[in-house]
Amino acid sequence: MIPDPVFKALADPTRRSILLLLADGDLTVGEVASRFDMTRPAVAKHLKVLGDGGLVTVEARGRERINRLNPEPLAQVADWVARFEVFWDQRLAALKKEVETTHD
Repeated sequence: MIPDPVFKALADPTRRSILLLLADGDLTVGEVASRFDMTRPAVAKHLKVLGDGGLVTVEARGRERINRLNPEPLAQVADWVARFEVFWDQRLAALKKEVETTHD
């Protein structure tokens, strides 16, 4: 089962945007903050929630704290969501059949 902190982290659109940034490479808090219209402390709070969900790890390099995406929890979420694909597959198949029979 996926821990609730992962879903909490993914629930916010800003945090999802931060994950997309980190998917392209590691960033400091300042580098993340420069891409948003918010303060560094606000970004740091978002990064903490992402860290609590295990989606971001932090490495100290001297005075800098480097934030890195940890994709493992995302793989767990993808596996969980995949269980529901059968419902979409059935609906899309029914829609395809309806469209094809309506146009014949």
